[in-house]
Amino acid sequence: MNKPYKQKVSVSLDEDVIAKIRELAEKDDRSFSQYINLVLKDHITKIKGNEK
Repeated sequence: MNKPYKQKVSVSLDEDVIAKIRELAEKDDRSFSQYINLVLKDHITKIKGNEK
């Protein structure tokens, strides 16, 4: 089974946000990109749950 296709994007983030994401990603044994993807998916899931 193939992994879902991932697309490269470029975003600008505040330095303090980058530092915190790096710290959290390391604690979770994930790469920076993997952690951001995880957080965004979780956020989207929560938003969908609040839509009516």
